[in-house]
Amino acid sequence: MIFVGFGFLMTFLKRYSFGGVGFNFLIASFGLQWALLMQGWFHTLDPETGKIYIGVESMINADFCVAGCLIAYGALLGRVSPVQLMVLTLFGITLFAVEEYIILSLLHCRDAGGSMVIHAFGGYYGLTISWILYRPHIHLSKRLNGSVYHSDVFAMIGTLFLWMFWPSFNSAITDHGDGQHRAAINTYIALASCVLTTVAISSMSQKTGKLDMVHIQNATLAGGVAMGTSAEFMITPYGALIVGFCCGIISTFGYLHVSPFMEKYLKIQDTCGIHNLHALPGMLGGFTGAIVAAAATESVYGREGLISVFDFEGDFADRTVGTQGGFQAAGTCVSVAFGLVGGAIVGLILRFPIWGDPADDSCYDDEVYWEVPEDEETIPPVLEYNNHMTHKHQDISESNFSVEQS
Repeated sequence: MIFVGFGFLMTFLKRYSFGGVGFNFLIASFGLQWALLMQGWFHTLDPETGKIYIGVESMINADFCVAGCLIAYGALLGRVSPVQLMVLTLFGITLFAVEEYIILSLLHCRDAGGSMVIHAFGGYYGLTISWILYRPHIHLSKRLNGSVYHSDVFAMIGTLFLWMFWPSFNSAITDHGDGQHRAAINTYIALASCVLTTVAISSMSQKTGKLDMVHIQNATLAGGVAMGTSAEFMITPYGALIVGFCCGIISTFGYLHVSPFMEKYLKIQDTCGIHNLHALPGMLGGFTGAIVAAAATESVYGREGLISVFDFEGDFADRTVGTQGGFQAAGTCVSVAFGLVGGAIVGLILRFPIWGDPADDSCYDDEVYWEVPEDEETIPPVLEYNNHMTHKHQDISESNFSVEQS
């Protein structure tokens, strides 16, 4: 998902496929290493030996950490330099580790699929940086801010990878057994519901009834984003269908109306539309998790089930489900606040004219940072060479000339 899913999803721009996949590869590889250290200092550092212990779950959590920065990159796609992306990732991983520690450890929230800590944070982090780095003359590169047929097909590869693996993404670090099974099933159902809704809304929004590939590439994934927090809860398949249905509507309408409004009036340029796919569905997923947690009952979960799902042990043994719901909502607010404040600080750092960012008329173009092979020469069809009429015309003109001469 991190390397293929996010990478290919960003190849939709007609002249920025190298940057979409290549820079995604770069910051993911850098972010994984920095995340292992940052999360290790907060979660797995042994104070006696001074060592950080790494296991498979550490690698998965590092992947989750990187996902927040890749989401932020989506808002800035084509308008920043690789050095700026490294700085964004350096600070983004650090902020993520801190907010994750506050939300999961101090507030004791449950967020297995990261609706709060990954999507809401990463979305608002990227949008705030984009707002700070607003380019009033970006219209000079407008000709390149779009897709062509084959670039949309490549982007759809990323969509399908993300869609297929999202159930495992949301269930990877849940409790083994019932919780993991519920997370995978609920996510799968929400994604399927989201696809149907997205296709319907996309078709209804056009007078001709045709589908928009932008909606199919992005809005179809919003159900998986919103199920991140409540996937392991007993939201029931019916509840998962409702979440996917609502997110399909909200995300598609976001691409149709909210993104143009944000660019025109709020001065937020969002290349990939992360507000509609990650930020808003992530925030809604966090609040959905709060409602589902507050509504949990012993008759549905069982006493042992409540303790297992919400980890009511140790210092949190006396916490009620109502209190847990309140803390879940508070965790969502913390993730959004970290995204907004952290994004503002990092955005101001990235405004310094030392990072080698592209000019306004060179955005969305791989040639600024990549060796791009020249386009193949257009070879005429073979039939043109074998066209006997070509030589006949020459013979006729020559014969006419000879007659006039004579």
